Amino acid sequence: MAKEAVECSVYNCDRKWQTSEITRESRFSQDLHPVSADLRDSGVERRHHVVSKTVDEVQKIIQQLTSEISYRDTRFQAISNSGVHNENFRVLAPSHFLITIPLRGLTGYRERQVRHWRYYSVHGAKLLSPVRDPEELQQWLEVEQFSKSLQQWHETEVNIEGDLVPAKVLAIFRELTEKSITSCNLSSKVSILESFSSVVRVAVETPDSQVEVELVPTVEIPTCWPERARWPRCFKRWPPQEKVQCIKSFGFNLLARSNYHWQLDFSRAECMLIEGLDEDGGCRMKCFRVMRQMKEDVWCTGNKPILTTYHLQMVLFWTCEKYPHAKDWRCFREGFLRMVKKLHKCVSQHFLKHYFIRGTNLLKYANTSDLDLVAGKLAGFLENPVLCLD
Repeated sequence: MAKEAVECSVYNCDRKWQTSEITRESRFSQDLHPVSADLRDSGVERRHHVVSKTVDEVQKIIQQLTSEISYRDTRFQAISNSGVHNENFRVLAPSHFLITIPLRGLTGYRERQVRHWRYYSVHGAKLLSPVRDPEELQQWLEVEQFSKSLQQWHETEVNIEGDLVPAKVLAIFRELTEKSITSCNLSSKVSILESFSSVVRVAVETPDSQVEVELVPTVEIPTCWPERARWPRCFKRWPPQEKVQCIKSFGFNLLARSNYHWQLDFSRAECMLIEGLDEDGGCRMKCFRVMRQMKEDVWCTGNKPILTTYHLQMVLFWTCEKYPHAKDWRCFREGFLRMVKKLHKCVSQHFLKHYFIRGTNLLKYANTSDLDLVAGKLAGFLENPVLCLD
């Protein structure tokens, strides 16, 4: 698996705008100030070394913590200690990680027509009006959708009227996390962070820094592809059809990140899209890495930036789909500026589609003032493209 797999996706414009952008792209390609390949690559490699070291340190701590959690409740599986290639890890920013915690005892998933209305609170109380419907990237989850399920998943501590309720799963997981931190003598290294929602966030102390980690109980469904992910779109040449079938065979996940609804996740599919991305000799991943570096160092800095590596990954996928040919990725300058233009367009319009669920805007809840600030920096860069990777 490529090392980038751990970091681990718009509006149509009129013909006049497209013509203008083609002209601008030509000018930008000529104006991008040259930077030596050694300097560019060394900056990216330094970043990778620092992040890999942090991932390794955090992973050891979380592996110990989740082993204790799993010992207390076997429904929660401990993460493996497999280094930077751990598929449970996502580096959203150098000091902001998301780690999925697989759930045991739910197998044989099948999609089915679920009832539309729910009239209960997360505590089980009856409501007069129904709970809101899930958004495009969310769904209800009934325990009967699994052909095999442990009896514990049918109990009222996690189940209401046949639904597996994320808030209840998270409440149990939070309590287990708090107890396990104490029993593992990790209080000096791990602390629970306050949250306005039911998500479980911890601060992990490493020798060099503090890292915020969101721990997400996850139902892994490697056996099918969700119907609402209508992908690939018709007449698209990227990725190749044989790779599409391989990607779909890896299925999807459901993440407990809200009170009522489970969030669809395609981490394995995204890793497969990235793996072997430049087998044709292109520079797509080089463009992505440099864009990520510029985002973290210049355009969108901070420990919890409004734009994460995941947003950039979606930009990468959309750009690869629009420019599917090897010849489109021979020149680093042209490929890089093409990708930055796509990012600028999405940020300035406050609209970034998820690559697999097109109806989802990944910037829907982002602070618009912060987005406008980033858009301004991107616009300034495109007017005077200078790479700052020292």
